[in-house]
Amino acid sequence: MVLIPLLTLFLIASQLTISIHGRNMAKISAQDAASQRAITGNFQDSDTYLHIYSPDTNHNLDLVVSHEERLLPSIIPGLGQIIGRDQRIKVSGLAVVENQR
Repeated sequence: MVLIPLLTLFLIASQLTISIHGRNMAKISAQDAASQRAITGNFQDSDTYLHIYSPDTNHNLDLVVSHEERLLPSIIPGLGQIIGRDQRIKVSGLAVVENQR
């Protein structure tokens, strides 16, 4: 009688742990991609490029925001059907581009 609730609790805790780890890994990947694009200047269509006002006339600051969306792995069978949608995470990474003139 106790085994089924304990197994259910274990699966729920494992799913939460996997979800949090997946989100953190996606956030690290998005931040890394934003930094690489800011250094190389190779931007993608999904990136947001914002100009930041700088009082110094010799420096021109810009902000790159990269966006990523991923599916999370599911260890609980049928969880997506119960919720009614796939488990997705959306993360973004920021990087400052310093253009010197």
